[in-house]
Amino acid sequence: MQPMDIIIKNGNILTMAKKIEISDDSILCIKGDKIEYIGKNITNGISADKIIDAKGGIILPGLINGHTHAAMSLFRGLADDLPLMTWLSNYIFPVEARMDADFVHTGTQLACAEMIMSGTTTFCDMYLFEDEVAEAAYNAGMRCLVGEVLYDFPSPNYGSIENGFEYTENLIRKWANNPLVSIAVEPHSLFTCSPELLIAANEMALKYKVPLIIHVAETLSEIAEVKEKYGRRPFEHLDDLGILGPHLIADHCVHLDDMEIQRIAKNNVKTIDNPESNMKLASGISPVSKLMDNGIIVGLGTDGCASNNNLDLFTEMDTAAKLHKIETMNPTVLDSFTVLKMATIEGARALGMEDITGSLEIGKQADIIIVDTNKPHLTPMYNPYSHLVYSARGYDVSHSIINGRLVMEDRKLLTLDVDDIISRARKKSMQVMEWVR
Repeated sequence: MQPMDIIIKNGNILTMAKKIEISDDSILCIKGDKIEYIGKNITNGISADKIIDAKGGIILPGLINGHTHAAMSLFRGLADDLPLMTWLSNYIFPVEARMDADFVHTGTQLACAEMIMSGTTTFCDMYLFEDEVAEAAYNAGMRCLVGEVLYDFPSPNYGSIENGFEYTENLIRKWANNPLVSIAVEPHSLFTCSPELLIAANEMALKYKVPLIIHVAETLSEIAEVKEKYGRRPFEHLDDLGILGPHLIADHCVHLDDMEIQRIAKNNVKTIDNPESNMKLASGISPVSKLMDNGIIVGLGTDGCASNNNLDLFTEMDTAAKLHKIETMNPTVLDSFTVLKMATIEGARALGMEDITGSLEIGKQADIIIVDTNKPHLTPMYNPYSHLVYSARGYDVSHSIINGRLVMEDRKLLTLDVDDIISRARKKSMQVMEWVR
């Protein structure tokens, strides 16, 4: 066997591939940006520039955060305990109107540091100044799918919606074929986007063969507003506009009736559950088990730090599993393996990235994390899937590898200066306090 770049040994490998495997006497080899070998430890004829000892920990695919507003890390704790529309109208939108590119870049760096250090290797983002998000993520070594938020009112970034579409088109062209950054077209929601805007956004997504991402059916007030304006429920409205399809990623999907679930399934729409944000804003609980029973792909997201307060997908998995059990009054719903799939291979499928990430398979991009299980709260370990969902936390991740590049080693970030980012983030928070006075 040819020399490898990285070998990971002495760990329990969870592939999350179609063939369910837990290997405890195996090694994983990385050559360039891809997984070259997974199998029994070969004592002869193999070498590597870097050998990582997992020390009996869990080796698994990097987690995939299916819905974020990364730069909102700078709004963490700004306006807690408020209804969504009050939160948006009285705090978030007014503060966002004062932001600039540097603000978003700093906030995204802070988010990338938090995500890498808690096991996330891929995230999907919707926000303002998204070229800055793409740059920050690329320089941090993170995989991402990002898009500029589009809505009817003027944006603090691009101004009129015509400029917004031009900005989005430029993003698509600039980042085409990038190994880490992908672009989506991202209208904000049905209550902030006219039918004409939604149709134009859909046409652009189809033209460039990129995903279309939108918040849908998040709150009861949204349902009422859409019904009052258009006489239809959200997914009925999208269907009438000809927008439903396998390229659509619908975030939240909390308030759905059976007919809407059938529309989602029939059109192969992908969905992202954001349980902690939905709980904090009292938006409701997405019918995830019903979606899955109808064959609908469901990924997992944290939403932004302003409505969640952290980007830790381990706590999000724990919440998702327990919340949907109590919502259905069924302890077997969303078992730990199913929830871990939501944060790995199903998350990749939701973002259209299943061919490159989300599972550990030969030929896939090397997006890998190691969880250190030599800790009291992770001892003993009977079932690694259960441990990861119910016991582990982001701070248990010891190593992160993205696209074959080691970005965190023994809890030390290698691509970002955390102290500098924290210092700049604190300065930005002082600006925010001035804005809300």
